[in-house]
Amino acid sequence: MKKSVLIILAYLTLFAFTFFHYQKGLEIMEENDYALLLPTQMKVVTDATSDQALQKIVHDAAKSHTPISIAGMQHSQGGQTLYPNGIQLDMKGYNDILDLDKESKQITVQSGATWNDIQAYIQPYGLALQVTQSQNIFTVGGSLSVNVHGRDIAFNSLIDSVESFRLLTADGSILDVSRSENSELFYSAIGGYGLVGVILDVTLRLTKDVLYEMKTQEMDNQTYSTYFKEDVLGNSDVQMHMARISTAPDSFLTEMYATDYYLAEDQSKLSNYSKLSREKIIAIPKLFLGLARMSDRGKNLFWATQKTYTEKTDGDFISRNNSMRSDSIFMEMDSAKKTEVLQEYFVPIDAYGDYIDDLRETLEDYPELNMLNITVRYVKENEEATLSYAKEDMFALVILLNQGTDEESIVETQEAVQAMIDVTLSHGGTYYLPYYGYPSKAQFQQAYPSYKDFLQTKKRFDPENLFQNRFYEEYLK
Repeated sequence: MKKSVLIILAYLTLFAFTFFHYQKGLEIMEENDYALLLPTQMKVVTDATSDQALQKIVHDAAKSHTPISIAGMQHSQGGQTLYPNGIQLDMKGYNDILDLDKESKQITVQSGATWNDIQAYIQPYGLALQVTQSQNIFTVGGSLSVNVHGRDIAFNSLIDSVESFRLLTADGSILDVSRSENSELFYSAIGGYGLVGVILDVTLRLTKDVLYEMKTQEMDNQTYSTYFKEDVLGNSDVQMHMARISTAPDSFLTEMYATDYYLAEDQSKLSNYSKLSREKIIAIPKLFLGLARMSDRGKNLFWATQKTYTEKTDGDFISRNNSMRSDSIFMEMDSAKKTEVLQEYFVPIDAYGDYIDDLRETLEDYPELNMLNITVRYVKENEEATLSYAKEDMFALVILLNQGTDEESIVETQEAVQAMIDVTLSHGGTYYLPYYGYPSKAQFQQAYPSYKDFLQTKKRFDPENLFQNRFYEEYLK
């Protein structure tokens, strides 16, 4: 009897041990995006190590009909790096810098390299990036896949600065891709969200590092377009630009301030400012952003603080490289019940004033929408990418929203976002695709009518849909 009991206990212990580790294994395979709204059970997450290893992964996945999604820093928020029961290729370790041609100002890097990696490598040679996001923490491959844009007036969308890249396609081939070779893939892989292949390495055009003098200006939403055309586009000394519009209740979507980056008269001072900056003290901006999350009074205080800080930067000097290294740590938030999502809307320059007025009126119907910040950048017309957002010269409004992670909050945010997108589309604008899947499929098709051309390219190079993600499932399948 005792022996039977011991055997049963042993089996129960073994079962509990096995079940625990099985559950733990499942937890390890669960991946999410940056907003933590799309937990997804992956079959396996595997690191990229070499061309040959990646080819084998693609070959084996095709043979077993296992979909592949591709991940860098995973700051996209719409499931672009996720697919249920699929393989996730983690490209972060695939980050070597392969070549720098200082004379032609070109660099070749593996797609897992970050912009910070590149800046650290090229800064001693007096070189700088042409295009990147305001923050430099992202991988090159991820940035290509969403076709990022930045603050520069001349170099806008990332596709502008791409010379060529190598692409691993669904049949295991590695193709050289440029505007003159396999050009169909050039225009579809950039801004293609990892759906036509794995970007292996990229050759980028660089420019000189230069010294800027920052000049700030306060205005309202109705005068901004005229100011920009006359004082920014009309002045060749202004090389970079960004603006903010108030989300504070006392001045909601009316007050603005802009920062223009003028080419400094005395470039000999560049060496005094060329050392790459690091994240500054984050406690103060983190405090005021935290207050803005909690109340209208906090938002008014946050806006007043932003304006004061900006005014103090008037006349400051900064290198081009450092202007592309904005702080980001202070924005991080640790909460199980709250998250923050981005939206980005592109609107024609001449429509901006009326658009903002209509947007403000629309948002009166959504008083619970917790809008924390809006930055404004200029994006020059560029329709090279098949899924292009820059159909003409546009202002890009990057909007930070704070919301709950529960289903009710997600539904409420979706209603507000779809209303904002309707306003944007009615003014001839569009929206950016890397973010959470709040837009309707009809809105996507209206904003990106070239999606049919993109699908034709995908069908040609990936007929079995080996490369998939949740964005594809939602809008393109």
